[in-house]
Amino acid sequence: MSSLPSTSSSISRKKYDVFLSFRGEDTRNNFTDHLYDALSRSGIVTFRDDPKLEAGEEIAPELFKAIQESWCSIIVFSQTYAFSSWCLEELAEIVKRHNNDGHKVFPIFYDVDPSNLRKQKEKVEEAFARHEERYKEDSEKIQRWRNALIQVAGIKGWHLNNGHESKFIKDIIKKISTTLCQTYPVTYSDLVGISVRLKDLYLKINIREDDVRIIGICGMGSIGKKTLARAAYTQMSPYFEGKSFLTDIREVSEKCGLVSLQKQLLSQIFLEECFNFFDVHEGNVIISHRLSHKNVLIVLDNVDNIQHVKCLVGRHDWFGLGSRIIITTRDEHLLRSCQVDDVYMPTTLNTKDALQLFNLKAFHSYTVLKDDFIELSEHVVNYAGGLPLAIEVLGSFLCGRDVTQWRSAIERLKRDSNKEILDKLRISFDGLEEKEKNIFLDIACFFNGEKKDFVIKVLDGCEFFPDIGIDVLIKKSLIKVDNQYLWMHELLQELGRQIVREKCVGEPGKRCRLWEETDVHHILTKNTATEVIEGIIINNKRESSKMLNLSVYAFSKMKKLRLLKVLCLLNCDDLKFLSNELRLLEWKGCPLKSLPSSFQPDNLIALLLPDSHIKQLWKGNRPLYKLKMMNLKGSQNLIETSDFTTASNLEVLILEGYTKLVNVHPSIGVLKSLKLLNLRYCKSLRSLPTKIGMESLETLILLGCSSLVRFPEIDGKMERLKTLDLSGCCKVENLSENLHPEKLRPNLYSLFKVILGRRTNPMPRMLPLLLVLSSLRELNLRDCNLCEGDIPRDISGLSSLIRLDLRDIPSDISGLSSLRYLLLRGNNFISIPASIIRLSKLYSIRFSDCKMLKSLPELPTSIEDVWIDGCSSLEVVASLSKVFNLLDSVGTKAINCFKLAENMNALTLLKKLLKAFANSRKRFKIIMPGSEIPEWFSQQENNSSIKIPLREDSEWIGVACCCIFVNNDASRDDNQDTKCGIFIYCNGSIFCGKNPRQIDWIEWVVGKRFSQPIMKDHLFLYYWSRDRFDPFSEDKYGDCETNNLWTTNSSDRICDEIEVSFIGSSVKVKKCGARIVYKKDL
Repeated sequence: MSSLPSTSSSISRKKYDVFLSFRGEDTRNNFTDHLYDALSRSGIVTFRDDPKLEAGEEIAPELFKAIQESWCSIIVFSQTYAFSSWCLEELAEIVKRHNNDGHKVFPIFYDVDPSNLRKQKEKVEEAFARHEERYKEDSEKIQRWRNALIQVAGIKGWHLNNGHESKFIKDIIKKISTTLCQTYPVTYSDLVGISVRLKDLYLKINIREDDVRIIGICGMGSIGKKTLARAAYTQMSPYFEGKSFLTDIREVSEKCGLVSLQKQLLSQIFLEECFNFFDVHEGNVIISHRLSHKNVLIVLDNVDNIQHVKCLVGRHDWFGLGSRIIITTRDEHLLRSCQVDDVYMPTTLNTKDALQLFNLKAFHSYTVLKDDFIELSEHVVNYAGGLPLAIEVLGSFLCGRDVTQWRSAIERLKRDSNKEILDKLRISFDGLEEKEKNIFLDIACFFNGEKKDFVIKVLDGCEFFPDIGIDVLIKKSLIKVDNQYLWMHELLQELGRQIVREKCVGEPGKRCRLWEETDVHHILTKNTATEVIEGIIINNKRESSKMLNLSVYAFSKMKKLRLLKVLCLLNCDDLKFLSNELRLLEWKGCPLKSLPSSFQPDNLIALLLPDSHIKQLWKGNRPLYKLKMMNLKGSQNLIETSDFTTASNLEVLILEGYTKLVNVHPSIGVLKSLKLLNLRYCKSLRSLPTKIGMESLETLILLGCSSLVRFPEIDGKMERLKTLDLSGCCKVENLSENLHPEKLRPNLYSLFKVILGRRTNPMPRMLPLLLVLSSLRELNLRDCNLCEGDIPRDISGLSSLIRLDLRDIPSDISGLSSLRYLLLRGNNFISIPASIIRLSKLYSIRFSDCKMLKSLPELPTSIEDVWIDGCSSLEVVASLSKVFNLLDSVGTKAINCFKLAENMNALTLLKKLLKAFANSRKRFKIIMPGSEIPEWFSQQENNSSIKIPLREDSEWIGVACCCIFVNNDASRDDNQDTKCGIFIYCNGSIFCGKNPRQIDWIEWVVGKRFSQPIMKDHLFLYYWSRDRFDPFSEDKYGDCETNNLWTTNSSDRICDEIEVSFIGSSVKVKKCGARIVYKKDL
């Protein structure tokens, strides 16, 4: 089933599924009776007329009503069907409903030829001869019957001619079931958001394929897996010959065993049979034998052991073609081990659906009935984090209680989570191995939202085997990875923290992990810490104005401390003790001058002391064999680096902002595992080690090392180097010798900036070497003081270049096939090479302040952003309107382009762009000189905002608006920006709240840093296509109930008008205008 029927609760279900039309004396006691029985056994509600009703000449009103109350009709055409006026009247009514209401019709040709019915020959001709004789005065009735018979006889149906009736009926049942399943208006009044989930699930189930499929539904506890499986099971059941839903297999198997579940599965499919076996293997044989030719639907709910799957659904070949098996579990790895065909992973409810579900439980309504409860409801929903069970439990708990009780309950939730919710979630935790439990608890208490690689490094140092452990947690739906960061649902995090609290409720100092401010302050001020503590976070968010005092013996009792994170400023001159078990020491702004002399960092993995007051980490050489990360950024009191001889596994070294650092320890040069070395803004740094052999180095940042004289000789090859930033290294003079591609290989792809302040530097000699770096992604030569001709004419070797920033432009740039950003601001060229049109991936081009530029050639159609502000000589732009025909959002910035404004009218450009994408989903903006709002804008106001009534008709294609603005303060500081922008709001009667809702905004920065001061009036135009408002993007309120701002029922309209407000920093908006745009306007 590739599409999902409507789940709208506004459509009422029909009384009958099927209306059965037949000639009683032909088939009532044989074929039709068998068909009726099969329909009933399949759960299809069927109307069959009572023989007593056939006593009269005219059709009984009950039959007309039954047809109207049925979703479809089955018409059994038999030898004498056409002889019955009753049958023909039924047929005419069925056809009427079919034509007017889409009533489904299924003809069965029982030992009759459809062509005889259509052509009305033989017995049909004889029958109509009798009817014409009987109804001489009602020729319209006869013609209506004839037309109905011809129409239905032309519909594809079933033909039975001396075949097997049982197989024939079986095919009919399958077809009717399929059609009804797609036709039923399934109603799940309290299952908010179920329709989208079902639709996604059905795409994976794909019931139309005649194969055997096993589909998994996997997600964290209480996310709604069982509810979704039950809804799909209920809706799909009529498709199948047999069905079984085994609920909560984990618990049932523990109490009753697998044999009991095998018997339950067979008994649900073979309803009248009793199965007596006592061995799992015997059950396997029976299941595989009895179901191998049967089309079945089976749901295994809450599976947590692969044996459950092996003993209940074994392999695909245990079941007949067309069978579908659904398995719900929290363990994705279990599903992959079973080689399921596909896995559906439901997500938590979005904010809108979560609020609806909560309101249903708390108020028995989709909306909050009293304003007092709106904000409180949002608090509860935010706490639940979109988890359906949590929302239902909390909504039911708060139902019928007053505002005071609600506030009290919410405050209690902040301290003590709901036990019913946590008990459900704890099932997954209890099934973990000990090391996986430790990983779970560490993430819940310390690492939620941290980078995965960082967490793995630290926990690997704790000997928790996190590579496999974190994968287990992911597969069991306890954590997820998003963009390389680890995330744990808020309620799972609360579960982990509650488990830690339970170790010792009364005394925090006897717990293994501490994170709450009150608990941490308690143990530090009362000196109640014990050696049980393994991890601690010290923070002071609640009283950030007060500085916490830390005793010199604060950590002396914490002998097993592995993780220490200090996230606030502390008053602490000295420490006498730090645990030698520390794997992570993170302390921003550390006030210590050095770490305790007794501290041995043998086990330390990460030392993170940014902005510290450290003068010297420790005296002498310390064992740093396990150290992988050191960040001392901004520790300006350090004047020398440590000896890194023993730090053979160090991967990240950040010494940024060491303004007093003159030399680095020579041992840095031989750190074979080092991947990142950041010496940014070490302004006093004069030299690096003479030779460096950092074969693993990927990123070397020397930006702002203005005193650095010599770049080190590369010993061997640094083939992994991807990022080299030498910006501002204006005294380095040996780059061309030491940065030869033979040593770096052409893979320098992330960033390469060489900004030299002196013309005497040998930069031109380096350029040919740079141009062979075929993987180079970014090249900035803007401030290199290059002379004309320094840049080679052919730079096509830079085929991977994405961003190019330079003062001069080569005559041919067509070879830069990957280029997306071309920055040419402030140049003195008069024209641009025509070959620019070949840059098919070019996204943004900036010619700002190219005062000599007179014309622009045709630009590639991939362009979205063009800056030509300050191009005071520019007169011609070739085919600008053709540039934007493929894009969603485009813009032209032509500030102070007065000559261009004389030659190109803004309204003309606007209309050209409108024609270019009248039927596409677009928006665009234009800024250029102009002092009048064009009359074309039918609504105009002499201020900075305007309201636009939203039309109900379907003909308008978008909204255009504009304003006249000028810099309101020409005397501003040169470095100050001028900002202009638009905010768009939608006002409506049934929005999420009574206030206008912001649906879009755009802001552009202009001013002296970007161009000359704006001294004259400028025109700011903006256009949104209708598609920009339909649908709304989902935000903190969730997506809206309807996808249209304009519904046909005015009482249900989401948006009555759009309000546009022009804003500006030091910008005066003089006037604005707007217009609803129609196709005819183009």
